[in-house]
Amino acid sequence: MEFERDLQRLVEANMEEMLGGVRFMASEYSTGPVHRGRIDSLGLDEDGSPVLVEYKRTSSQSVLSQGLFYLAWLIENRGEFEALVEQRLGPEAAKQVDWSRPRVICIAADYARYDLVAAGMSHHRVDLVVYRRYGDDLVTLDLAASVAGGCGSSTVGQSERMRSSSPVRRTVSDALTQVRSELRELYEELDARLLDLGEGHSVELQHYVAYRRRRNFACVRVLAREQALVVFLRVDPATVQLVPGWTRDVRKIGHLGTGELEVRIASVEDLDRSMSLLRTSYAAAA
Repeated sequence: MEFERDLQRLVEANMEEMLGGVRFMASEYSTGPVHRGRIDSLGLDEDGSPVLVEYKRTSSQSVLSQGLFYLAWLIENRGEFEALVEQRLGPEAAKQVDWSRPRVICIAADYARYDLVAAGMSHHRVDLVVYRRYGDDLVTLDLAASVAGGCGSSTVGQSERMRSSSPVRRTVSDALTQVRSELRELYEELDARLLDLGEGHSVELQHYVAYRRRRNFACVRVLAREQALVVFLRVDPATVQLVPGWTRDVRKIGHLGTGELEVRIASVEDLDRSMSLLRTSYAAAA
């Protein structure tokens, strides 16, 4: 790119397609007179997680540290971001913002090995993306590194948690402590099979575990009361012979997770017969 701003404009105008479901929220967002900075781009991904995007036209060792610097500000100013989401997408979307795994996406021509190591050491979600330009009309984005991050609670300050009057929501890890050992083993087997499908990684969010390529291909919830696993897949329910108690069309049903087909797994036999659906969803998320 001739100018860094050219790259930024291109991504912002096509953010949902180029960054796998990230919706554009704001450009050159000011962090105020005290912090004195500007976030290149702000977005909201398909899981409702805040996304901060930083660009460098050339190879740079500063883009990751700059992104994490701005992420610290964003986490401390959650209300400001939620107000932005409400302005762009409405109050319901603002209520669904998930702060358990905010993301930093860095886009640059290349990265030093120090950046790759630093990304791996971060407890935040970080994607390092390399752009390539071919001629005047073709740009590609390739993922150089992706870090799922550590414990989500570490991204929110203790004082903020103490001020919150909302009830504590149970995560998947919490739910797994409330189920039989057989279901925990079944979850571990499902987790292994999803990751064995190929490239991709998992991220534990507030309500479910998302398994991602460029987009989510599976969202897994643990139903402690029902002693079952529920998986939402990127599969068109119209292409599937639905079976009561196993598969369900959730296109018109509110649910926590991305995907339009619900698959309920309560046994290894259920998991075995679900594998073709898991592979179909994996292919659709490329």
